[in-house]
Amino acid sequence: MEQKKLDLNSIIGFVLIFGIMIWIFYQNQPSKEEQAKKAKQEQVQKVQQAESQKPLVKASTLDTAQVVNNPLALGSFAYSATLPSAKNDFTIIENNLLILKIANKGGYIAEATLKNFKQFSKDSNKLVKLVSDNNAGLNIQLQTKDNRVLNTKDLFFEPTLFKSGKNQILSMKLKAGENQFLEYKYILNENQYMLDFDVRSQGLSSVLNTTKPADLEWDLKSYRNEKSVKYESIHTELIYEYEGGKDSYLGQAAEEKTIEGLSYVAFKQNFFSSILLTNKPFKTSKVSSQNLVKDDKTDTIFTKNFKAILPLAFNNGEIDYKMNWYYGPTDFKILNAYDRNLDELISLGWGIFGWINRFIFIPLFGVLGSFIPYGIAIIIFTIIIKLAMSPITYKSFLSQAKMKVLRPEITELNEKYAKEPMKKQQETMKLYNKAGVNPMAGCIPALIQMPFLYASFQFFPSAIELRQKGFLWADDLSSFDSVLKLPFHIPFYGDHVSLFPILASIAIFFYMRMTTGDQAMQAPQQEGMPDMGKIMKIMIYVSPVMMLFIFNSYGSGLSLYNFISNLITIGIMFVIKNYIVDDKKIHAQIQENKLKEPKKPGKFQQKIQQAMEQAEAQKAQQKKK
Repeated sequence: MEQKKLDLNSIIGFVLIFGIMIWIFYQNQPSKEEQAKKAKQEQVQKVQQAESQKPLVKASTLDTAQVVNNPLALGSFAYSATLPSAKNDFTIIENNLLILKIANKGGYIAEATLKNFKQFSKDSNKLVKLVSDNNAGLNIQLQTKDNRVLNTKDLFFEPTLFKSGKNQILSMKLKAGENQFLEYKYILNENQYMLDFDVRSQGLSSVLNTTKPADLEWDLKSYRNEKSVKYESIHTELIYEYEGGKDSYLGQAAEEKTIEGLSYVAFKQNFFSSILLTNKPFKTSKVSSQNLVKDDKTDTIFTKNFKAILPLAFNNGEIDYKMNWYYGPTDFKILNAYDRNLDELISLGWGIFGWINRFIFIPLFGVLGSFIPYGIAIIIFTIIIKLAMSPITYKSFLSQAKMKVLRPEITELNEKYAKEPMKKQQETMKLYNKAGVNPMAGCIPALIQMPFLYASFQFFPSAIELRQKGFLWADDLSSFDSVLKLPFHIPFYGDHVSLFPILASIAIFFYMRMTTGDQAMQAPQQEGMPDMGKIMKIMIYVSPVMMLFIFNSYGSGLSLYNFISNLITIGIMFVIKNYIVDDKKIHAQIQENKLKEPKKPGKFQQKIQQAMEQAEAQKAQQKKK
């Protein structure tokens, strides 16, 4: 009985798959160089912090105690400390999506609450708060002509709230006189997560030193809002746009960058984002990010510490900037609708992977999710994708079947030219050409499917639609579906057992066994090369275990997709093998092809053939010598 083996083309395909999977899941892991860089940056930051705390020469920097106890030390801005609004009070503006609480002291947003989202789980009764309990700050450092350095975060603004149509407008003025002030203007419309934020000064050209820009400092410690600390931390990052629409981000390690022409900076907290945008790009800005999750095995409150320093340039002695704040979900449809390049906050992948997500996955899943539960939507979505790819699966399996039919003749050539490897390759290529079989035909369809595989790894972790949506035993398809809590922690696995990754691992095990058993045309082992047949037999067991460990802490929606995907592929291949592909007909067709005039080999095959002939000729000459 003929022993079933694998072909070299499938081996190449599997190796590519595993290589890409490993790259996808470990690309964010910091290297030793990054860790060393992080340590060095932390040392630099400590030095910079110490330097920043030193007073400027001949300048007095005022703290909060000085503001309260000695208002006259504020110079012209002592006027603001004499107003009735000079107290720790707040003004609230809200719509049906947002609640914003703005402080008199500092004039900044002290609390930003999202009305339609719950923290951790849908039953937590805790709304998601992007800003709360002093986790964020906004400050403009002002230098006066009498050589004072004042921080707006320590000074009192006067609030004025009024409505204009559907807009709520809150004017916060830091006054140096009745008609001299620095103003923050917040404009909130209904049904919007985006609000206008204007910063302007009036009559301060005689008060402020306008020879250099005033630095606007915005910082935020991002709250943890999801079950998985590790999963959320990986997808929490600082993203920015600069110089005419280009965008970039800071990595997972501590990092600081200086940016020219910055037009927006986003503090992305996995499924939620805080974004500051400007219509007039900042000339030279500094942004930094620091990872606060030291150990993902323990509970934590904050994931990252973000900071941006943005220079506000003076024009004719005054500041005038039209900006926007966004406090809301990192939702592709919402962000894309603003037409401000904010969709780049969604990690959809580069090149063809991003196109697949933008033009296939997002529209298709959006339609399905609009009228059926999301768990069912994932299953139907997977079925549609796999059925659309089934012709490629068929071509791949047909190529494998042709190679299987040719296997006896290839074995005969291997035995005949066992001591002449080059001659053996040449005769094998001639056999393929004469029979009308392309040995690469089985590998190419597998490569065509790879972009869809990678796109799915980007799409599901970014789909906020799955957040806190349940299916079967999973109460949140955007997080892991724990069915058992372990009393200990397993390295690289976690302290819980997720069921969907187990099902996905079982499915891929049977899929690999099925495809391995069907590959009866493995190329013979070359001298000095490892036995790929044995390696593949090991990989049948190693691959499912790898998947089990990788996916245990990832979103259950992605694991459900992989489980259904492999299950459908097994079914499609079973049907193709037993009801569509007929080995006898294929054998007859190959024999018929042999009687025809051989097709002219392609340019690539001709080059390979010429290279083989040249190598054979050189070998013959060396023997003569």
